Amino acid sequence: MKFTDGYWLLREGVTAAHPVEVLDVTSGRGGLEIHAPTQPIRHRGDLLKGPVVTISAHAPMPDVIGVTFTHFQGEEPRKPQFELHTAEFRAHAEYDDEHATLTAGALSVRVARTTPWHIDFLAHGRTLTTSGPKGMGIMRDATGAHYLREQLNLGVGTQVFGLGERFGPLVKNGQVVDMWNADGGTATEQAYKNVPFYLTDAGYGVFVDHPGRVSFEVGSEAVSRVQFSAETQQLTYYVIYGPTPKDILRKYTALTGRPALPPAWSFGLWLSTSFTTSYDEATVTSFIDGMRERELPLSVFHFDCFWMREFNWCDFQWDPRVFPDPEGMLARLKDKGLRICVWINPYIAQRSPLFAEGRALGHLLRRPDGSVWQWDLWQPGMALVDFTSEEARQWYAAKLEALLSQGVDCFKTDFGERVPVDVAYADGADPERMHNYYTYLYNQTVFDVLRKHRGEQEAVVFARSATTGSQKFPVHWGGDCEATYESMAESLRGGLSLGMSGFGFWSHDIGGFEGTPTPALFKRWIAFGLLSSHSRLHGSSSYRVPWLFDEEAVDVLRLFTRLKLGLMPYLYEAARAAHTEGVPMMRAMVLEFPDDPGCAHLERQYMLGPDLLVAPVFSDDGDVSYYVPEGTWTHFLSGQTVAGPRWVRERHGFLSVPLLVRPGAVIPVGAVDDRPDYDHVDGVTLRAYGLERGAQVTVPVGGVTFTVVREGDTLRASSSDPSAPWGLAVGGRGVRAKAGTGFLSMELN
Repeated sequence: MKFTDGYWLLREGVTAAHPVEVLDVTSGRGGLEIHAPTQPIRHRGDLLKGPVVTISAHAPMPDVIGVTFTHFQGEEPRKPQFELHTAEFRAHAEYDDEHATLTAGALSVRVARTTPWHIDFLAHGRTLTTSGPKGMGIMRDATGAHYLREQLNLGVGTQVFGLGERFGPLVKNGQVVDMWNADGGTATEQAYKNVPFYLTDAGYGVFVDHPGRVSFEVGSEAVSRVQFSAETQQLTYYVIYGPTPKDILRKYTALTGRPALPPAWSFGLWLSTSFTTSYDEATVTSFIDGMRERELPLSVFHFDCFWMREFNWCDFQWDPRVFPDPEGMLARLKDKGLRICVWINPYIAQRSPLFAEGRALGHLLRRPDGSVWQWDLWQPGMALVDFTSEEARQWYAAKLEALLSQGVDCFKTDFGERVPVDVAYADGADPERMHNYYTYLYNQTVFDVLRKHRGEQEAVVFARSATTGSQKFPVHWGGDCEATYESMAESLRGGLSLGMSGFGFWSHDIGGFEGTPTPALFKRWIAFGLLSSHSRLHGSSSYRVPWLFDEEAVDVLRLFTRLKLGLMPYLYEAARAAHTEGVPMMRAMVLEFPDDPGCAHLERQYMLGPDLLVAPVFSDDGDVSYYVPEGTWTHFLSGQTVAGPRWVRERHGFLSVPLLVRPGAVIPVGAVDDRPDYDHVDGVTLRAYGLERGAQVTVPVGGVTFTVVREGDTLRASSSDPSAPWGLAVGGRGVRAKAGTGFLSMELN
């Protein structure tokens, strides 16, 4: 939100008050509190004027400092609040005549007690960012609305990333970004997943602890600053020191929550009925049998909206006209080795039997006058479940438990973005703050049901909407994209942006959702989709089984599905890192190579885990350009090498894609390529790429640690558990260890 008219003036009707000096400082309990008047105090008469800003600083953990600035303290605390994970930690506070300083680990915040006003954030003596004169402010617009605003300096060349899943440019500099969840597809500035956190390549990130509408001006209104504002009387933000981008994500997710570890089976291929297509058990079975006949491994089958009767969404009942024997059908599908996913949303249509039930029990969101909030968009007369009520959550969960008892394994938790503000929540939550937060409670409710009935290691959803903390309930997918190369590219930008916002797992609709892809586009998207965290074939009005496109699509899907399943020992360890550290599986290049200036703006390629570079092909003819960082990289599929740093231009057929191995990496490849949930250690092959003399690489796989060392022209490898057979390979050569043998060696010449 913009308040100024150029550099010197305010917009018409806007007033501003900025702290100009420190009146007094108090410290205690590992924090600081500062009172700062918004006009100079020259004599006692100036003490009779306001406003006075109260600024407090605290530290929830080392290298993270929170700053809260407040105008009026009499405002009642408003719900909801983000759930933050704070440790027992006491920062060091001190002050003298010149500065008041709070230090937490390597990070300090220093408030100047002399003019001009400025707040500096420093690490190891280096200034990371600064709130300067007229940065922090109390702003009123022409309507009288009251905002708190902060501006933090952007250093020369500093790039900004994150702010949720956004489909525009990966680097956010120059953009205006409002935190307001919307069902806007992947082709607009709107976003399903708004996260008020940004990460920079200058050693720090910033999290604004406000669940409602926060407006960011990222080098836009003031081109050398990031500005954020919210309509509130109190605003808290946290500065998080890295120093690396991955370090920042580790600390941000330690504060806001780390992703659960999805079950191994969820990394296999998901096939959907699609949305408005006609289907019954015979259709579903024909798809599944067709996949098996063509040797296309399938892990999950998904039933989209019309598993329920039209206008009844959601009643959580199988449409008896189409599925007269759901329990029997699910048992027959599970006998084929499949997991089952069904579509749900948090809305209850008026025709659904649950509408009357939910209304009578008080579980539906109401208007201030007590009537149920309803509209006709999406489903006639639909209402929303009020997830602020514990009783409503239990009621909703019970409906899902019935489906789990039938044999359903997981849920696609669609929607949750179009949440009204002219409502009254059961727990008194503020509607503006609940708009984005609603999805957190919705997905938490569903995820908790799965954890309770399937176990901690088996819970997974396929969610569209999100906010801060929603990363704890994976997986998330990119929403409604079109069947075009442009939409494929915007989907990738969204996924990389989400990964820079603390989310470890992400997927998208292979082939695009809206429209029907051409055979060429479908095959190009398959390679991208199977080299993503999670992989799903799904569309709107057309099926996504490959033989409906052409026979080569079958071959392409077979190749890349089996490639992914063979890579599961590597991929699942990357998933564990996302779970334990908060570092995403799909990583923007700048996340792995923050010191390479060529990587900052790269948004058509990514790292899959720490050691595999993926550059999807966005053209029929197979022409692709991608950037290779320093070192000699190896094409995983062909074995050819590419030396960087440089840009590479190649042409790939449909059975190929740029998939490069980082120099000095050891990639564990599994002995199974027809399912994801196998013993990743048994028969694993360690493929070594370009290890320098003296190099030592540790490779974790399924609780076993392998160590590969290059000694001169000899590679030596050892296993912490010699009970299972394994192998070591370089190029086209390899050696294998029998069970009970914990050591291998091979000559490189």
